[in-house]
Amino acid sequence: MRILLVEDDDLLGEGIRTLLRRAAYSVDWVHDGPGALTAIRDGNFDLVVLDLGLPGLDGIQVIRQCRDRGADVPILVLSARERPSDRATGLDVGADDYLGKPFDPNELLARVRALLRRSSGRATPLLVHGALTLDPAALSASWQGRALDLTRREFALLRLLMESNGRPLSRESAQQRLYGWNEDVASNAVDVHVHQLRRKLPEGMIRTVRGVGYALDPQVAGARDGNSP
Repeated sequence: MRILLVEDDDLLGEGIRTLLRRAAYSVDWVHDGPGALTAIRDGNFDLVVLDLGLPGLDGIQVIRQCRDRGADVPILVLSARERPSDRATGLDVGADDYLGKPFDPNELLARVRALLRRSSGRATPLLVHGALTLDPAALSASWQGRALDLTRREFALLRLLMESNGRPLSRESAQQRLYGWNEDVASNAVDVHVHQLRRKLPEGMIRTVRGVGYALDPQVAGARDGNSP
């Protein structure tokens, strides 16, 4: 999942970016309001984490202009403005959630997960494909109750595949959501991750959709009672 962080405080921004990356999210970071608008217009983000006190353009104006332009990306506001009227204004112009500074890192991650879950139409926190289970909060995945040893990118890719609900995930979309702007990405990076992930999952679970990308095969789901597939 790809997140845009909009924060002008370097120390706080670095801390938030590190926190989100450790939770297996791809994070791009801009420092001002105009940069945020450009990124949202040109990028393919699953969530925006937005400070309000920004140079160039206030966060409230960023939200308002985004919504006026039809951008429906979920927006989580982080702000030291904690008066009820400030919260109400942020939510009324189009923010989806509002968290005051200072905040607990675990609460920030929980709110991020909740917004992503809501935007994908899921009611439950766990992702389940037969005997395959992924827990975004615990950063863990298991097959028939046995833990899978996944790298951060393998975990993120499996999460994308499970959230696609059997629909094909294109290589381009996967690459955009696994990597940030400033990361060097080999042309076959997604294929390499898929290859490594296939070695840790039952044969045939990840199928290739010719000319498109990859998808989880609904016929290879296994039994949830611990029996062999």
